[in-house]
Amino acid sequence: MCRLCRSGARGFDTAYCFGVYEGTLRELIHLFKYGRMKPLAKTLAAHMVSALPLDRRFDVVVPMPLHWRRQWQRGFNQSELLARVTAERRGIPMVKAVRRVRATGAQAGLSNAARRENVAGAFRVRKPRAIEGQRVLLIDDVMTTGATANSCALALKRVGAKSVTLLALARVDRRLFDPALDATETNSKAFSTAVSNTAGSKMTEVS
Repeated sequence: MCRLCRSGARGFDTAYCFGVYEGTLRELIHLFKYGRMKPLAKTLAAHMVSALPLDRRFDVVVPMPLHWRRQWQRGFNQSELLARVTAERRGIPMVKAVRRVRATGAQAGLSNAARRENVAGAFRVRKPRAIEGQRVLLIDDVMTTGATANSCALALKRVGAKSVTLLALARVDRRLFDPALDATETNSKAFSTAVSNTAGSKMTEVS
């Protein structure tokens, strides 16, 4: 079992991502989210879709919701833009089925357990009939520990989703790090080595 599963992130059944949250990909995501370069959504979503196996079938695409205050501040939900393009490319509907019912504190610096507690109960499905019995493709831009996606996926499962697959543009792969350490030189070297070794790979699957 990977660290996500060992840490209790079992709301989603499978997770795919296009690449590692480093270098050019990280810069593009920052331009997209914080530089408000919304036209990048089309290109970035195309890369996301390429990370999905061709034989995987889904019934509905659901974007990871932002709390209304965060969306108001940013002006848009980046996951919704990515989800819209993904849905068009896969030929299935996109449904804004989930809303974030409470704002959560920053996840940075929290342990895995604290991250799960921070987002517990933060999501509510507002369109359960569109989710019941469906194979859901949940879209997010960056996955760190999977705690946020796990909480959202559990909300989808509670209303009867048949399965929930997470698709993220990039992943901060915390499995490369020693959880007892924090940004040490050893971990930095391990991360750099891992990125170099996986530079040619487009897909990471976690079950």
